[in-house]
Amino acid sequence: MTVIATRPGLVLVDDFMNLVAANSEAVQILAFPDSPEKLGHLNGWLTKKIRSCLIDRKSLTRPSFVNEFRSAQRTYLCRAFPLNTGTNGSARPALALMLERKSNGGGTVAEISQRFGLTAREQETMRLLAAGFCSKEIAVRMNISPNTVKAFVHLVMVKMGVSTRSGIIGKMVGVDSTYNRSNGEKRPNLLQRT
Repeated sequence: MTVIATRPGLVLVDDFMNLVAANSEAVQILAFPDSPEKLGHLNGWLTKKIRSCLIDRKSLTRPSFVNEFRSAQRTYLCRAFPLNTGTNGSARPALALMLERKSNGGGTVAEISQRFGLTAREQETMRLLAAGFCSKEIAVRMNISPNTVKAFVHLVMVKMGVSTRSGIIGKMVGVDSTYNRSNGEKRPNLLQRT
């Protein structure tokens, strides 16, 4: 199973947009969902990927790169930095491309779990809930009863300070679900003690 990188990727290209070097995170970001080992001639494949996904075809200046691009379900920022690679002035300029995952205000399950003090089973419940499974489906996958799933969901809601399952998802993606978007009023938290 291939894991998408969460650390920044770094790619070096020459002035013809040929790959010079890339760190493992950049390879994972650009190759996902395929495993880099399955791509055959990796340098050639990555050069084609850079040319097809990262170059901004609408730009009037050359070379110009997109500011954002998608890899699977994640959005990444692309920043280009010109490099002076020659000391005698005859070498072609090269570019460094930094690929960083765009923050949406949320965080990874591990970050959220640490922030709210979730146990391993609560984390597993939260992941399956975020994947769209109902209590019965989560119960089957976790080999527990649906009532135990409901108890885990309730504990997660209490720890996160939300009152609905969608509130859990909202916290995961960085949306404050305690505000009513239509009029800006704060909704009451039914789990909060007064």
